[in-house]
Amino acid sequence: MYRKLTVSLLLLVLAVCGASAKDIDLKSRGAKADGKTKVTALLQKAIDDVSSSGGGRVTLSGGVFLTAPVELKSGVELHIEADATLLASADLSDYPERTDVRHYLSEGMPRFRNVSIIYADEAENIAITGRGTIDCNGTCFVKEKTGDNWKGWHFERTVPRPQSLPRAVFFAGCRNITVTDVTMTNQPAGWSYWIHDCDVVHFDRCKILADVRYPNNDGIHLNCSRDVTVSNCFIETGDDAVIIRANSRSLRENKPCERVVITNCVLRSWDTGVRIGWTNDGVIRNCSVSNIQMYDCSAGICLYLPSFPLLKESDGNDYGREASLIEDISFSNIRMDHVFLPVFGIIDEAEEVRCEAIRNISFSDMNVSCLYELCFKGREGTPIEEVSFNNCTFEILPEEEFPDGTRHGWVVRPKGNRFAHVVNLRYDNCRYIYR
Repeated sequence: MYRKLTVSLLLLVLAVCGASAKDIDLKSRGAKADGKTKVTALLQKAIDDVSSSGGGRVTLSGGVFLTAPVELKSGVELHIEADATLLASADLSDYPERTDVRHYLSEGMPRFRNVSIIYADEAENIAITGRGTIDCNGTCFVKEKTGDNWKGWHFERTVPRPQSLPRAVFFAGCRNITVTDVTMTNQPAGWSYWIHDCDVVHFDRCKILADVRYPNNDGIHLNCSRDVTVSNCFIETGDDAVIIRANSRSLRENKPCERVVITNCVLRSWDTGVRIGWTNDGVIRNCSVSNIQMYDCSAGICLYLPSFPLLKESDGNDYGREASLIEDISFSNIRMDHVFLPVFGIIDEAEEVRCEAIRNISFSDMNVSCLYELCFKGREGTPIEEVSFNNCTFEILPEEEFPDGTRHGWVVRPKGNRFAHVVNLRYDNCRYIYR
């Protein structure tokens, strides 16, 4: 009897030790959740230990955990409990350029820098979960514009763009990513999530609460990635809420962005609700956007390939290196309330804007209230082809129902003909209502 009890106790100890090796509550490692003491080293060590032990969970609970950048590694779930916040450091010296990167070429990175708060490089089976909060501490990186003549966004960076924090969460070359339930807030004029050349990515029930008055705080930026779903999310941003792109400039080979599904989301943006493509982006195909509520957006849906002068002025090197091909994209069951411009597609005429085609774009079951009407402009030799609208209603509202567009982020105002170089534009059971 005594021997059996001893063996049972030993098995119990081994089981507990095994569990503790794979699942770590950061407080058990001595982390102070006071929002003042940096836990970076403890958090990174916990992530490293869990990854090296075969995978498991690192949990933040009961307080505010201040950190500089950390790297999420294979097999690790970063779990933020509802009573916990991961707070980004406000010290820009905590964000040096990364020199240990594997999957991408830093010199080709958009926004000039490769740094982020949470980073993963060629990791597999990683996750950020829980009903807690990632606070990006953005109020420390922006300032309110002064005077009465400001335009665009009400706030601007406190430092030049090359010194600012370009993104909050950055995953490059990763596979099997899950982000669920977590809330991200207070983004510092930087992209919330950048998913770069990743496979099998799932966002669900996430909240992105970026101040609409801040510039460049994009929501979920999907680039050169495949088999992605974004579902049941609330996204509020000053810049684009959801972006689907294929900019391969920082990769060793060109990669498409394909099989992306965006569904059951609510979007607010002082730029674009959903943006597809950018200049010289490469291949974007087989994507669907459905069951979406948008409101107070500068633009609802955008397929825009601008010229290099705009890019050099505003985005540095944020453009691709191959001709854009955007095809087989569907939008269905979309509701837009009080957007300036509901849908537009434009290929700039500048010869450096390389485009193979924009084609097979379908819209169905849309109900829209807006200021401006639709706009599609291809160019000679590269028309926008096969665009269809089925069962859509566009209610055109008077301008007095909209705030000053010069202070509503980025608003495109169509000029001249709304359609040029478009082949097979079809309307079926659609109507315009003018108020």
